Amino acid sequence: MNKQTRSEITAVGDATKAIAYARVSSKEQDKEGFSIPAQQKLLSGYAQTNRLTIVQEYVDVETAKHTGRTNFEEMVRYLKSHRNIRIVLVEKTDRLYRNLKDWVTLDELDVEIHLVKEGVVLSRDSKSSEKFVHGIKVLMAKNYIDNLSEEARKGQLEKAEQGIWPSKAPLGYRNVTGLNGKKIIEPDPEFSGTITHLFGWYATGTLSLKQLAAEAQSAGLVYRRTGGPLPTSNLHAILRNRLYTGDFDWNGRRYVGRHQPLVSRELWERVQGVLDGRHASKSGRKTKRDFAFSGLIKCGHCGCALVGELKKKRYVYYHCTGYKGKCPEPYVREEVVSEQFSALLGRLSFGDEVLSWVRTALLESHADEQKEHEAAIGRLQGEYDRLRHRLHAMYVDKLDGRIDGSFYTQMSEQWRTEQDKIAREIARHQAADRSYLEEGAQLIELAHGAQRLFAKQEAQEQRRLLNFVLSNSIWKDGELTATFRQPFNLIAEATAAASGGEGGGGLNSPGHPAWLGN
Repeated sequence: MNKQTRSEITAVGDATKAIAYARVSSKEQDKEGFSIPAQQKLLSGYAQTNRLTIVQEYVDVETAKHTGRTNFEEMVRYLKSHRNIRIVLVEKTDRLYRNLKDWVTLDELDVEIHLVKEGVVLSRDSKSSEKFVHGIKVLMAKNYIDNLSEEARKGQLEKAEQGIWPSKAPLGYRNVTGLNGKKIIEPDPEFSGTITHLFGWYATGTLSLKQLAAEAQSAGLVYRRTGGPLPTSNLHAILRNRLYTGDFDWNGRRYVGRHQPLVSRELWERVQGVLDGRHASKSGRKTKRDFAFSGLIKCGHCGCALVGELKKKRYVYYHCTGYKGKCPEPYVREEVVSEQFSALLGRLSFGDEVLSWVRTALLESHADEQKEHEAAIGRLQGEYDRLRHRLHAMYVDKLDGRIDGSFYTQMSEQWRTEQDKIAREIARHQAADRSYLEEGAQLIELAHGAQRLFAKQEAQEQRRLLNFVLSNSIWKDGELTATFRQPFNLIAEATAAASGGEGGGGLNSPGHPAWLGN
């Protein structure tokens, strides 16, 4: 893309006015040369070169504890109220977006985004190829956002290892401050007794979850804020939550908690048995079959969910729940629904040549990210080596009697702790560098083979795939409609343009107009 030509075309009247946005996400980034002044200098120089006038500057500085972006939101409000200003200058993708929601927000404002360091200008008129690669890079930026919460996760893990539940208290407990000043959980006097009764009632095997919901409502168990009744899905989650036994699971590990249990481990295990269908009563309650599309589709007539039902012990049909009254939508065979989902996923399919081209584009876009990681790793390695030399020198001083043993022990422990922290940061940069390309490749390969993958998967995996790729699935009068999530919508648009232009055959070429321009 020729960004100078595009800027010159844009630079007419108010089109020469721009907003500059800069952000750092950690103190480490500030040290590594990505400081706010460095970004502002880059954007200012770019604006001068391209004859743009920066009328507003917005800056966000984040830390692990404070990750809100007040000024990003202020910038969005400014753009909404100043429709004559449509240019946003930013260093690169991961400075502007923290998630897909940010992307959608700016996309809806129809602004022209200049990613200065990447040499890319994005607007409604951008090539489909640029939009697609940009969408992948927005997802990749999430790697850096995940790193922001590293210290918070570390603190949570430390609490878990101490037997303290490190998150918001579930229903039946409440968050309080303990004697040592740490946040802990304790039984909620208002609801804890009812939670205990829930386990006892369900353990008998005589109640369905729907019947249990009615019992819970009668006993006064409701949402804290709204006072509304709990749906069966929430009750199911409560019955599955090991936290009520005094133990809890966190990040894939099990911990013995220090909080007061509401049920015994034996009662909890009995309830799991009922949920799994092992101890169901003679009334004939069985474990529900895992229907692939239940709860995934809404009825186009009334907005209720479509659910699966087994007929004659072999045929699966879907129908509207009819919670809002009798619905005209007839039952439909699962095979029919599956075929239409498969057809939707087929709209993402593109040729192997395009797949190779996109991989190359990702590799090229990774070069800048790789430089940043290498710079950070170099700085961290330098700090690590400096501490190593310091430890060695101090050890010699100890041997020569220039310092006493207690001082050596105190300082060496402090410096080794710093070394451990630096080693973790190096590993995090190395992992983020690898995952940038790996996750990007996985996304495009998923799109490329989504239809084929869907045909081979079990029900649960099919549902996960559809939830990842699609949203707002609606069934009406025998027809399925759905919205592709970003960036899959960009792929679908490109494939549709190619199919319309050459009957679908030309899409195998990355030189097809669908990829090179709109």
